Amino acid sequence: MAAKDGKKIIIVKKKSGGHGGHHGGAWKLAYADFVTAMMAFFMVLWLVGLDPETKRAVEGYFDNPVGKKKGYSGGKSPVAAGASPARVQKEALKLIVRKVEEQQFRDFQRRIEARIDSNQALKGLKNSIEVIITKDGLRIELVEKGSGDDFFPTGSAVLRPRAVTAIALIAEEIGLLANPIILEGHTDGAPFSIGGSYGNWELSADRANAARRVVAAAGIPNDRLVQVRGLADRDLRNANDPYDPTNRRISIFLPFRAFDDENAADSIAVTGPPAPKA
Repeated sequence: MAAKDGKKIIIVKKKSGGHGGHHGGAWKLAYADFVTAMMAFFMVLWLVGLDPETKRAVEGYFDNPVGKKKGYSGGKSPVAAGASPARVQKEALKLIVRKVEEQQFRDFQRRIEARIDSNQALKGLKNSIEVIITKDGLRIELVEKGSGDDFFPTGSAVLRPRAVTAIALIAEEIGLLANPIILEGHTDGAPFSIGGSYGNWELSADRANAARRVVAAAGIPNDRLVQVRGLADRDLRNANDPYDPTNRRISIFLPFRAFDDENAADSIAVTGPPAPKA
């Protein structure tokens, strides 16, 4: 028919196969599958390592994220009782973030102890620097022991050189965390007065400020220092003996963030020790 009409028949043949190597998309799919598999693998490892309480919180959320009762029995649902989906999700995530912060504090504790042990300038102060994880956060205390003047001369707010070294070392490690910082100065219960107008309140506040200056010089941003306070003898470490030298101390406290701000969950994953230098 085409020949009779005088028209040419044009046949177009398309080659299949496309480009190989780096010019194709197959390797991207394979790489995406690999990354997904690795992410799932590490997620499983993480879940296996959680304590039972955290596991129950995570399982409870993903098993019933909208807070609805299963089945057809009567009664109020968790949502009706006030446990909204957003609240359930936030509480589960809050618990996870708390566990992550606790682990960060334990890592901090180990690093501080190791650095103090290896620093000759701090020899003899190991038992005077305490790192404690409490229900409220991380507390570092520089406690006067023995003669009672390891960190400050008696009645003075001038830090001794090795006290400056200790606080600077602690501040370097604090810089790897993101928690707010509270600095406190404490005295013992012995009456103290200079000129009738300078006593334990002023001394404890000045000592806290002396520590603050060292922390700031170590590079800690000013906005992380939320409180600097002198407590005089109102928070004795050894209430049974108000004159005990251990009542004289500097406290550095890092409270758990615990979703006080909306960025806690986002920032928790990016804090930690710096990458090793090449």
